[in-house]
Amino acid sequence: MTLRIPMPEQDPLKRIQNFGEVALGYSADQAVSEAKRCLQCSEPGCIKGCPVGVDIPDFIRCIKEGNFDEAIKIVRKKNHLPAICGRVCPHENQCEKFCLLGRKGEPVAIGKLERFVADYERQKGFGISNKPKPTGKKVAVVGSGPAGITVSADLAKLGHDVTLFEALHAPGGVLIYGIPEFRLPKEIVRAEIDYIKKFGVSIKTDVVIGKTISVDELLEEFDAVFIGSGAGLPRWMDIPGEDLCGVYSANEFLTRINLMGAYLFPEYDTPIREGKKVAVVGGGNVAMDSARAALRLGADEVFILYRRTEKEMTARQEEIEHAREEGIKFKFLTLPTKILGDEKGWVKKIECVRMELGEPDESGRRKPILIKNSEFTIDVDTVIIAIGQSPNPLISRTTEGLQVTERGTLVVDENGMTSKEGVFAGGDIVSGAATVIESMGAGKLAARAIHEYVSKK
Repeated sequence: MTLRIPMPEQDPLKRIQNFGEVALGYSADQAVSEAKRCLQCSEPGCIKGCPVGVDIPDFIRCIKEGNFDEAIKIVRKKNHLPAICGRVCPHENQCEKFCLLGRKGEPVAIGKLERFVADYERQKGFGISNKPKPTGKKVAVVGSGPAGITVSADLAKLGHDVTLFEALHAPGGVLIYGIPEFRLPKEIVRAEIDYIKKFGVSIKTDVVIGKTISVDELLEEFDAVFIGSGAGLPRWMDIPGEDLCGVYSANEFLTRINLMGAYLFPEYDTPIREGKKVAVVGGGNVAMDSARAALRLGADEVFILYRRTEKEMTARQEEIEHAREEGIKFKFLTLPTKILGDEKGWVKKIECVRMELGEPDESGRRKPILIKNSEFTIDVDTVIIAIGQSPNPLISRTTEGLQVTERGTLVVDENGMTSKEGVFAGGDIVSGAATVIESMGAGKLAARAIHEYVSKK
């Protein structure tokens, strides 16, 4: 069995001094060599592992034959954001999980090949076939993250007049404000959004649905509304000291850096605290992103504090390995209980307790249990809380007739229709925080239902 072709990366000692992309991408020769590893199974499991159903063996076959133009056409049939998915999707838990080669060795690098053909297309210049005949139907899409972009593109390709509303000053949602440049360059996001504009999608930024315009007002102008406003409300630990200066939610920390260019201050107007000893609380990709961003801002030491062990972390293994290569220190079985400050209200220490693991809980992971009298402190000057996000309740509170769960997510039927006539929803606002490709899958499902709905009006 031939070994998987590794993707070139920036050296860890160099990359911690810049925000440039860590993984550098395959060359054409490397992509072809990796594609040749594909067994072209008669019953490919990789497709069922892809939430949007990309014909993976077929596009890999085209790469193997050197026909990159045809390869990206095959990907684009189902995936409107291949350059993004090729970079941030957890392929190891989706398509690559079902690759036969993975049973005895390493699966085909499906995500890296997807990234290769998407980058090839962008460098060559996007080509769009003839626009479809207009249907005269108008659809409003709320939120320009992965779900909203997917719905917009699918409906525009069917000839519907789509307007995409974004609350921030730049479209892209979590792709823009949540993921650092070193993992997903903003140039890539902007290029993918420019691609859907070519289908005629109109984008309006700085419009807060539920405040600037209500959903009911949208329904007066549009035949249907899709809500894909994500989950951007940070969760807190509710421990003493979270109100001290130097404590950030990961959402604010990353938004300042990613969307508002704080790492380039004072060239950009947004400041950010460049801590020297930083504690990041959490075990997901957002925690890894926050820790690695803090390191690049100039921190001497960055700790990840996590109440379980590495085995239970939800972050991608690749991101954990990158963080470790860069010098991030992991403190497992550690639960913060208090943040301590100085007389001026700035963070000085974080108090923690040690944990041990018990029986599995409802999540299937072993439950962390506090060890009595195990308190200890760590000297820090910055704390970043990265323990998850919830949906912003603005839309549900200002829209009569929307059914909401106890977690604040919207209730939809099997086709993405909410409890309100003509209003559909998908992505994190329905599922809670999920992956990019899972949100895109929800968007594709809703787009089919919206098309059927408006076609009958």
